[in-house]
Amino acid sequence: MNKPLRRTVHLIEAGILVAAALIGMPAAATADPNYGTQSISYAGPNNPNQPPTADKPQSKLWFNDGSWWADMWTQGRGWTIYRLDRGSAAWIDTGVLIDTRNTTSADTLWDGTHLYIATHVVAPSSKENPVPSYSGQPAKLFRYSYANGNYTLDPGFPATISNNTTESLTIDEDSTGAIWATWTQVGSSATNYTTTVYVNYSAPGGSNWATPFVLPVSNPNPTPDDISAIVAFGSNKIGVMWSDQAAGAVWWAMHTDTTDPTAASSWNVRPAIQGKKQADDHLNIKTLLSDPSGKVYAAVKTSLNETTGQPDLPQELLLIFRPGTGSFTSSTIATTGDCVSRPQVLLDTQNNLVRVFHTAPSTSVTGCAFSGMAGSIYEKTASMDNPVFDAGRGTPVIQDGSSANINNVTTTKQPVNAATGVVVLATDHVTKRYWFSDRSLAPVVPVPVASFTATPDTGAAPLPVTFADTSAGQPTSWSWNFGDGATSTVQNPSHTYASAGSYLVTLTATNSSGSSASSGTITVNPPPPHQEVVVVASSVTSSSTAVGTVTVPAPAGLAAGDVLVASITTDLNPSMASVPVDWVPIVNALSINSSASGGARVFSYYHVVGAADPASYSWTLSLNTKWGAGITAYRGVDNTSPLDTGVVTAVNTTYSATSITVGSITTVTNGALLIGGLGFDAATPGATPPSGWTERWESTGGQIAELADVVQATAGASGTATWTFSSAKAVGVWRTALRPAS
Repeated sequence: MNKPLRRTVHLIEAGILVAAALIGMPAAATADPNYGTQSISYAGPNNPNQPPTADKPQSKLWFNDGSWWADMWTQGRGWTIYRLDRGSAAWIDTGVLIDTRNTTSADTLWDGTHLYIATHVVAPSSKENPVPSYSGQPAKLFRYSYANGNYTLDPGFPATISNNTTESLTIDEDSTGAIWATWTQVGSSATNYTTTVYVNYSAPGGSNWATPFVLPVSNPNPTPDDISAIVAFGSNKIGVMWSDQAAGAVWWAMHTDTTDPTAASSWNVRPAIQGKKQADDHLNIKTLLSDPSGKVYAAVKTSLNETTGQPDLPQELLLIFRPGTGSFTSSTIATTGDCVSRPQVLLDTQNNLVRVFHTAPSTSVTGCAFSGMAGSIYEKTASMDNPVFDAGRGTPVIQDGSSANINNVTTTKQPVNAATGVVVLATDHVTKRYWFSDRSLAPVVPVPVASFTATPDTGAAPLPVTFADTSAGQPTSWSWNFGDGATSTVQNPSHTYASAGSYLVTLTATNSSGSSASSGTITVNPPPPHQEVVVVASSVTSSSTAVGTVTVPAPAGLAAGDVLVASITTDLNPSMASVPVDWVPIVNALSINSSASGGARVFSYYHVVGAADPASYSWTLSLNTKWGAGITAYRGVDNTSPLDTGVVTAVNTTYSATSITVGSITTVTNGALLIGGLGFDAATPGATPPSGWTERWESTGGQIAELADVVQATAGASGTATWTFSSAKAVGVWRTALRPAS
């Protein structure tokens, strides 16, 4: 327990303004800002044992039918259901009275059909001042039905859960519809006090409760200062968690629904965490019933604040039970130097976040002499998948700038999302007022992290480069600076560098949360000398069904002035009814036993790329037939006279050839590129180009076409060239040369 906190409260209520000085605390500034909204007063007859938003494991809020609701104290009446009117930022009394006993506290549960509220008479206990539980003070379960904005108490309720006082009591519902409860009872004898963890359960729907029983595990006896909490998780499990400061442990016991609750064999117990000063009586536990893995999230407080001079020790921990491994992981929420206390967990499915709310000194206070001083409510968040919390107390969400006494934050058992928003409730024990925070929960959009790829990132001018955005974080706009004065706002642009140089390219990626930039270098080399013709790219396609059009995509990365060479092999005996604009024949209908019922024909063309060429090129055949085709783009070719020599061809129509040789050609320019194309009267590929040649492509269906090339450094006769095949074919082949630009 926070004994210094209780002392501080007492001093403040007595009007002793020197309390901060007495405990070594710097006094809070009087000009602290307000966070959240002040609400109704709970002054007058109310629980003398604790503020109305306590206790630590309990939930006072729930979300239903588009509204937030709360169990709040009404002066002169008792505990009442309130609805939050978001338009006026006010809690509205519905008039539904729950429990008139001012000594009770409650835990609420909305299961989508019924509202369950468990109330119990509070008897706070501590190690220094143990308070035995006493009988004749029943803990009650109220069940309400909901219709048309109204809650109605169901017949037969309230039902009795137990007959004893306790410091805290929580409830949850298992897969059969039974309601479970857990609490601790402090017993006494002449010489000592014994604390015991109890549980009980009802019939489905919350009626007909069994006899309360001790949790059937080996040591259900923590200190008088410890408490327990219960949660339904997975598809068929109940879990009980309790603190045990004597053992330095937080214990976890699991029970499978429909097994005997009173049998020790039905419960599996293990420490969630254990070690010197690893436990205190602060815990809050939540789960997502929609999570098939059944993870359970618990915020717990350690007693490491009792270790003086070490502000970096963990003060609050997030423990996550992972049924797949059967074990807990632990991460630090805040340290002893943050002076935090009374954590509450809220699971945000909208943003996949764990939200933790806790008490800490108000924003003007930078230090503390002990943990858990009342002041303000702060929020910290971490990813459910990787729960790493930032350092510090977090973000203030509730603070009374003129009364640094807010404490005991509470919220709902339910997960939250964009439809619900986030509502938390707390109290100021000096002014006797409720305060709350109500915030929308739009999806958190991270600032994008800019990145991109460039293909290619080096080459000779003119160099066309394709840029691809690979930014993380969902950018919605892009700004490119290509480093040569050109820009673009397209997500994936292309840009051609006309001159040699080193260009710094910068992408700025932006969304509603901000922007970031990434840079890279494009290296453009001088254009190659006239002796070099280079390959830009190729494209290849085929049709295994008879059609009347040959359409081939343009190769990637084209620039004006590139020369395209196409080779086409068709089945049967078609002619070209139409040719794409500005395509010039190299070979026009080289026949391989062509007839109306058999054979094949080989065609080839070249084309100089203009300023705005299409994305594909189409040839129209005189009849529907199968075909294979491809295009290779060459750079550095003389645009005026692309061919450096004439064309020679060869045909073998025996269907038994495994090679074919085509005659020599004579080039007139040094560095000319010898090119040749082949066609099979077959749908099965298998050509190997002449030795030293590079095959640029070979189609894989229809009728087989192929293209290959090799540089001839010195002008003159080339000699013959021989293609070989993987199996016997009927074949036609052609060859010529491309002239380098001067």
